[in-house]
Amino acid sequence: MKTNKAYSKRIRVTRKGKLVARRPGQDHYNALESGREKHQKGGMQGLSVTTAVMRRFLPGNGGKKRTPQQNAEREAAVAAETAA
Repeated sequence: MKTNKAYSKRIRVTRKGKLVARRPGQDHYNALESGREKHQKGGMQGLSVTTAVMRRFLPGNGGKKRTPQQNAEREAAVAAETAA
C-alpha cells in the first residue's frame, strides 16, 4: 500500500519520535480573536495515532519491527523452505 502523501506532509516527527501537526483553525477569521487565542494557536499539537491509522496512511512506518532474533528465525525458515 502506498503512503498517503497529503497526510504525511501535514505531520512531522520530533527527535524523540513523537508525531506533531499544526493546530487547526488558524488561517482565517482571526481578526476578532484575542491576542491570547492567536498566540495559543501558533504552536504545534501532539498527535496520538493508532496503529491502524499508521498502517493505512504511513505504511513504511506503521508496521511492527522485528527483533534480530525474529529476523534470524525467519531467514532460517525461508532457507529451509527453499531447500525442501
